Amino acid sequence: MNVYCCMITLKDNAKALLFAKALEDWMGHLRASDAIGDWRLMRRKLNLAADCYRDFLLEIEVDGLAQLETAFRLTGTHDDEVAQLHRAVHDLIETAEFALYRPYPDMERSERMALL
Repeated sequence: MNVYCCMITLKDNAKALLFAKALEDWMGHLRASDAIGDWRLMRRKLNLAADCYRDFLLEIEVDGLAQLETAFRLTGTHDDEVAQLHRAVHDLIETAEFALYRPYPDMERSERMALL
């Protein structure tokens, strides 16, 4: 399992609850298409964070890079429903920064190290 993380700042005129609902619809569509696993959206509390952190943190679980590629390909399809769901989220975002994390130590490395 890998975790695709997005730190997000909304546009000044964007409503946080509208963003959360649009994101729920979009993530639900991706999940129903088996393009992602579980996901969660968190919001910074009490403005307690260093400057490098954004207001929202989105974590999306994927089985591996192949599933993440499926999510990206689905996003890029020429389907009206997909475009509408994606646009409803994307149009509210001012900035987003991304990272991909994996469990550590992972099984492959742990097993390799055990052999040494």
